[in-house]
Amino acid sequence: MQAEQARSEPQIQFYGGKWMSTLPIGLFIVWAIFQSGFLGVGDTTGLVIGMLVSLIVGMLFAKGDWKTYANTIFEGMTQRVAATAIVAWLWAGMFAQVLQDGGFVQGLVWAAEALSVGAALFPAATFILAALLATGIGTGYGTTIAFTGLFFPAGVAIGASPVLMFGAILSGAVFGDNLAPVSDTTIVSAVTQNSDIGGVVASRFKYAIFAAILALVGYVVAGSMMQGTPVSAEGVLQGNPVGLVHLLSMLIVIVTAIAGRHIVEAISWGLIFAVIVNVALGLASIGKLLIFYAPRNGPFAQQLEFLPIVQVVAPDAENAGTVGGSLYAGAEGFFALIVLTLLIVAGAQIMIRGGGFAALQDWLLNSVATSVRRAETTMVLGTAMVNAMITINTAAEIAIAPYIARIGQRFNVNGYRRANILDANTSAMGYIFPWGGGVLVGYATMIGLVERFDWFTQSMLVNPAQVWPFVFHGWFLFGVFLLSALTGFGLEYVSDRRAEEVARV
Repeated sequence: MQAEQARSEPQIQFYGGKWMSTLPIGLFIVWAIFQSGFLGVGDTTGLVIGMLVSLIVGMLFAKGDWKTYANTIFEGMTQRVAATAIVAWLWAGMFAQVLQDGGFVQGLVWAAEALSVGAALFPAATFILAALLATGIGTGYGTTIAFTGLFFPAGVAIGASPVLMFGAILSGAVFGDNLAPVSDTTIVSAVTQNSDIGGVVASRFKYAIFAAILALVGYVVAGSMMQGTPVSAEGVLQGNPVGLVHLLSMLIVIVTAIAGRHIVEAISWGLIFAVIVNVALGLASIGKLLIFYAPRNGPFAQQLEFLPIVQVVAPDAENAGTVGGSLYAGAEGFFALIVLTLLIVAGAQIMIRGGGFAALQDWLLNSVATSVRRAETTMVLGTAMVNAMITINTAAEIAIAPYIARIGQRFNVNGYRRANILDANTSAMGYIFPWGGGVLVGYATMIGLVERFDWFTQSMLVNPAQVWPFVFHGWFLFGVFLLSALTGFGLEYVSDRRAEEVARV
């Protein structure tokens, strides 16, 4: 609906034609590759500046008084699809931080030692658990945040390869985003291709599982060949089984989400339980969860010092006048990424209003998709191309979905098949490209570990440009559907299933 509404609004005219509307997103990709790939700088704020500059440069090529261009930026930044990702990040960030401060990482280290899950097998185990969580709660972004904040430092501490750990987490997020019935990408892919969600999930299961098995084998083999350095320093990170109580916190989120509750409600219940457990068991005090650093000369600072969430400090102290604690830190780490997301969605809106997507559709329909095999291959590569430009996977899926429907309908391809191609490649590529939302949200979480743990150093950070070859499930899922499109394996026509089954919602 958002994409169709954007096309019905006044269009932006560009010097150079419709393809010039891709300039802002194109410049941003070049900026991201230069910053992350060539310079090794993963700073999200730098990417924000890159997107701002790209939008300004794009405006120079817009015809007229630039009013429509400027209004389109505002319209793009208010899209619901961006808000959905942002809310998931904030809630998941707070949840992961509360569990982290409650000793869950130490509990995982203890469990790894007790179960003899060494550095070689830890990435594979992480992939399985991340896939289960993502499938249960239906948000790959939330899973990435939770596992990067919890499982990543535990794996690094016992000597697992940091880049393999990050890749395994992203792979698990891909699996859940693609297969979970409550995932936003699953729902969008089904509805836009006029298919029921249950039938879509059932029909894509074989592809997802096959790719997952290959990925699991990949992490087992790579884990035995690539290992990091265990944290020694006389047991800087001591294992403690008490922190494993937060397995119940995660279970509450999964069960609540599977029961059909909104993801915000599901994470909120898990967060509430985690806070209560932290305080009741002495894992983290109230002040550890939320603290106000009030300057001594504040109006009522000294009178309110008795409160456990208030700490009076000298007016010239570095933290004077600030807020801290798990809840704040869990949300604060994503502020720059939130701004970047809003700007990227605005850039996508400019492509739609400027005719860039329409030009892409015409080229695909008229020049590339000239047979069934080529049409399906075009669907696979087209979704990958759009995800390279729009880094929020749901936003990319919404943008390309009408074109996938048109191409598929021209060659009578079944709605289930179209939905599977659309969702698999959108889910996969959203966690592979170094400037992708899934990768950046994990990196933003990872940066916070430097301040959180004394033993976690800058050298343990995984630059987004390093991890893309190791997102095994994403690559295998993309490969499975590309091979399927080229060979015709699993191809279904509309006549292969009754119309009412395809249309049922």
